[in-house]
Amino acid sequence: MALVEVKVPDIGDFDEVAVIELLVKVGDTVKAEQSLITVESDKASMEIPSSTAGVVKELKVALGDKVKEGSLVVVLEAQGAAAPAAAAPAAPAVSAAAASSAAPTPAPVASAAPVAAATGSIEIHVPDIGDFKDVAVIEVFVKPGDAIKVEQSLITVESDKASMEIPSSAAGVLKELKVKVGDTVNIGDLLAVLEGAVAATAAASTAVASSAAASVATSAPSAANLVAPSASASAPSAVAAVATPAHAPGSAPVGLPHASPSVRKFARELGVPLDEVKGNGPKGRITQDDVQAFTKAVMSGAAQTKAQAAKAPAGAADGAGLGLIPWPKVDFAKFGPIERKEMGRIKKISGANLLRNAVMIPAVTNHDDADITDLEAFRVSTNKENEKSGVKVTMLAFLIKACVAALKKYPEFNSSLDGDALVYKNYWHIGFAADTPNGLMVPVIRDCDKKGVLQISQEMSELAKKARDGKLGPAEMSGATFTISSLGGIGGKYFTPIINAPEVAILGVCKSTMEPVWDGKQFVPRLMLPLSLTWDHRVIDGAAAARFNAFLGQILSDFRRLLL
Repeated sequence: MALVEVKVPDIGDFDEVAVIELLVKVGDTVKAEQSLITVESDKASMEIPSSTAGVVKELKVALGDKVKEGSLVVVLEAQGAAAPAAAAPAAPAVSAAAASSAAPTPAPVASAAPVAAATGSIEIHVPDIGDFKDVAVIEVFVKPGDAIKVEQSLITVESDKASMEIPSSAAGVLKELKVKVGDTVNIGDLLAVLEGAVAATAAASTAVASSAAASVATSAPSAANLVAPSASASAPSAVAAVATPAHAPGSAPVGLPHASPSVRKFARELGVPLDEVKGNGPKGRITQDDVQAFTKAVMSGAAQTKAQAAKAPAGAADGAGLGLIPWPKVDFAKFGPIERKEMGRIKKISGANLLRNAVMIPAVTNHDDADITDLEAFRVSTNKENEKSGVKVTMLAFLIKACVAALKKYPEFNSSLDGDALVYKNYWHIGFAADTPNGLMVPVIRDCDKKGVLQISQEMSELAKKARDGKLGPAEMSGATFTISSLGGIGGKYFTPIINAPEVAILGVCKSTMEPVWDGKQFVPRLMLPLSLTWDHRVIDGAAAARFNAFLGQILSDFRRLLL
């Protein structure tokens, strides 16, 4: 018996592709041309076969590793005397594969042929996403004049069971948008009209084309340069490779879900968790049809994702996971008239997140007051001077700038927990809670350290309006390092805000009031702003929180300190 090294063959003009699946383990007996690993570039995925038969002695790669031509994959104990000779012609065989794959063979060429392009007006309709009627449009992502890509999300619809995004089946410039927020749509309804060169609807399906012998899925015609070495084998050996599956579809998954890049992208656009989809393609590969079938099942209520199960309303949970007694089940109608209304999508999502954060974070809240008498006078005079600009400066804009200064002085408040480590962020994106008809939303103002109070006020006004109109995109609500929840326009004195994970602190602000303050000689009227700082005790201690609040109060009482 001899030890044979199996390396990555010539896979085209690609450098450092990611290992996304391990199809064998140490001790396995493999046959020649049996797949060992699956690698994926930004264009396609492919399986790397063994150049010889033998027993796996060492596996030289792990999930997530980057490999390239010549990288060592496994060490085999070859079976038979011919084994060493089998390893030698591996490279020539791959070259032959490249040559043979370049030749026009019927099946692969038919699968990966470029989709015919068309020009002119293209109508985009609601696809078949389940057996239901009149689903509501709750989000619109595009507007006339936008350049649309294939599979780019156009709108979000919501049934009584779930919500999903509807992607475009073609590319072009959006000429007309036929729906708006609040409309109801059905399968086949016209969503939009595109103008320009577009790809046919079958683009996504064609992109998932797969050769049974090579097991290579391509997401674009340009991916044809990525050649599967298993296709280099003669017809009998190719059949043998297919007859001996590299892994059992019914077994527990070793790595990422078995799907091509185009299917992964399609699933991401629809918000489908691939690891919950059952693949019906060759060797358990997930196809676009599998993703669509899963989506229909979820939208119709026949199936539920793990995330939906985790986000079930508190009334439906029994608390068993926390060791609590079951949630009380009461027939409220027997006590009097009732009206039942389903919670909106935003409240369902935020409610689940708030419950998790409240339960999992050991939170403590410090209450304090800041003297903003002089700052308020400056704010009023600033607004009078800038009446013509149309930008109204709010106290929250000053508060954001003051918080950035405090976060820089106490960087643990601008961090996040990652296991046993702290991630300190060298950027300052501040989220602010916005009250909307659909529930609480948290838009994010980015790079607040680089912006002045006037610019922050303008962005805040624009984001708040988009939130109220239901036009706030996911990107505009992500990436915050610290959040401010202001009830200044409503009232109250103090409250205990819930931390917005993965942040480690949040500042609550109530309505400022004029109060008598002792200046050492007498009581004088001062405008006081109540501050409620909630912090994660795993990251921050009480002394640091007290210093943060004290420093923040100093900045607010004399804004000139920011210049020091």
